[in-house]
Amino acid sequence: MDIRQLKHLDALASAGSFTAAAKKLNMAQPALSQSIKRLEQSLGVTLINRTSNKNDKLLALTAEGLVLHQHATLILKQVKQAEAQIRAMANLTSGEVRIAVPGMLGSFYLPSRLMAFRHQYPELKLSLFEGGTRDALRMLQREEVDIAIITAQDLQPEFDSQLLIREQMVIAMGAEHPLAEYSAVSLNDFFDHELVMFKTGYFHREWILSQAKELGKKPNIAFETNLINLIKQIVSQGFGITSVLEMAISPKDDILAKPLDPPVFLNLHIAWKKQRPVSQADRAFVDFLMSNR
Repeated sequence: MDIRQLKHLDALASAGSFTAAAKKLNMAQPALSQSIKRLEQSLGVTLINRTSNKNDKLLALTAEGLVLHQHATLILKQVKQAEAQIRAMANLTSGEVRIAVPGMLGSFYLPSRLMAFRHQYPELKLSLFEGGTRDALRMLQREEVDIAIITAQDLQPEFDSQLLIREQMVIAMGAEHPLAEYSAVSLNDFFDHELVMFKTGYFHREWILSQAKELGKKPNIAFETNLINLIKQIVSQGFGITSVLEMAISPKDDILAKPLDPPVFLNLHIAWKKQRPVSQADRAFVDFLMSNR
């Protein structure tokens, strides 16, 4: 039993005769008769009670035919709905993009681009999951999202990816901080001051701790929070310094951003699983971001 045979049975039930059904299906009557006969043989039942008159073979469904036709009606309706939905997704008039992003990108890099994408594809749904880079990596590995923005260090053989952005890491401090007169800040000098840090799960924290270990330094972490605006308030009021991506600091923040000495850059990639089919909506989103970096 296949979809084609169910369509033939449905046409017979609605048309009432082989001739009318064959015309409706745009096929030869003998071919339609053979299709129904094969269906009956495969099921081991009679589906059609046939009677004759001068002009055509009239038909009525048997009890088995009525039951199968009820199922066929539901199946064909679902197939039609599935075809319509897939066509809509292919035409980008339906679908969802699930993406996990690091907090700073979600707050400072993506908003304008998300709005522009939404304007271009108003029928697509965007589901944004914001957290640390490790959160984004974990969600991608578990297939809780379709796409994630992760660091170059987190790229794995199971991923396909494209470099999305290369951003400088800077030291953020208040205007009155002792390091404010420096043109660039070494990590040695950075670790001599109270720090405001992201919590565990953020690449920045892991990187800072790894650098401190290499230098034999013990970071003096005075504040821990994942709220970037709170971090900026603490820094602007002189209660600590931090390391952030340069994009996170704007002139209105009353915060100085000093490059590291030597400079440090972070490569962020947009990634997806190789073995997981990429939807038209996901591909459109990736292409849009790559065109609007």
